[in-house]
Amino acid sequence: MFEFAGKVAVITGAASGFGRAFAQKGASLGMKLVLADVNPDALAQTVEALRADGAEAIGVPTDVASAAQVEALAQAALDAYGRVHLLFNNAGVGSGGFLWESSANDWSWVFGVNVMGIAHGVRVFTPIMLAQNEPAHIVNTASVAGLLSPPAMGIYNASKHAVVSLTETLYHDLRLAQAGQAEAEAEAEAGGLVGCSLLCPAFVPTGIADAERARPADLRNDSGPTRSQIAAGKQLQRAVQSGKLSAGDVADLTFEAIAARRFYIVTHPAIMATVKLRHEDIEQLRNPIDPMSLKPEVKNAG
Repeated sequence: MFEFAGKVAVITGAASGFGRAFAQKGASLGMKLVLADVNPDALAQTVEALRADGAEAIGVPTDVASAAQVEALAQAALDAYGRVHLLFNNAGVGSGGFLWESSANDWSWVFGVNVMGIAHGVRVFTPIMLAQNEPAHIVNTASVAGLLSPPAMGIYNASKHAVVSLTETLYHDLRLAQAGQAEAEAEAEAGGLVGCSLLCPAFVPTGIADAERARPADLRNDSGPTRSQIAAGKQLQRAVQSGKLSAGDVADLTFEAIAARRFYIVTHPAIMATVKLRHEDIEQLRNPIDPMSLKPEVKNAG
C-alpha cells in the first residue's frame, strides 16, 4: 500500500477541476503540496484556500508545454521539500470539430499541453523518483477518449491515445529499470518502488470546456470557429455539465487506485463495453463503429 501522510505531491493543472480535487484530497491525507497551473491568479487562490484549511502548499505558475518551466517546477519542489513522492501529470486542454478544419495552432496547443506536458513531467520527475530509492508514483490523466475515437474530437482523441500508449510504456520501462533492485523486486506486483497509473475519466463537471481561455496568444487562431467546431463546443459543454461524478469523486477513486498500486483507473465502468467493441472492430478488421451511436452513457464520455 502506498502511504500518503507526510509525502510530497506535485500536481499540474491544480487550480481547477481534477487538479484542485487532487490537491484537496492530498491535503486531507496530510500530504505536502506543490501546485502548478498556467493561471497564476487561480493558482494563488487555490493555494491560499488550502493553506487556510491547514495544508502545507506552495504554488508554481507553470506552462507544462514548456520543458524549461517543468524543470523549474521540479527544482521548486526539491527546494521546498527535498523529495517528490507523487506526481499528477494532470493539466489538459481540448479542441473539437472536423479534423481537416483544425489549424496548425490547434494541433500545437493541444499536443503541447496534453502530450508534451506529460512527456516533460515523465522526463523530469522520473529520474528524481528513481534516485530517491523510496516509494513514489506517477498518475497521467488521459480520458476515455484515449480508449475510443468519437467523431469531431480528433485532436483531443489523438492526444489522449498518445497519453495511453505513453503511460503503458512507462509502466513497462519502470519495471525494466527497477528489475535489478531488491527493494523494487519486493514491490514487483506494483511495478517497483516507482509505479504509475493511467487515469481515464469520462466527462465530469470541470473547466475543460473553457480551456480556450488559457490558450497562449501566439497559438490563437486568426479566424473564428467553423460550424463543426461550434457544434463540438456546445456538445462538450452539455456533456461536461451532465457528468454524474464530481471531480472530488474522481479524486477519491484515483487515490484508492494509487494506494493499491493499480494501473488502470476507469471512473465510469459502463464505458468498457464500448471499449471492448472497439477492440473487436480491430480484431475482426471491420470498419469502426461510431461509439457515440451506441449507448447513452457514451455521450458522457470525454
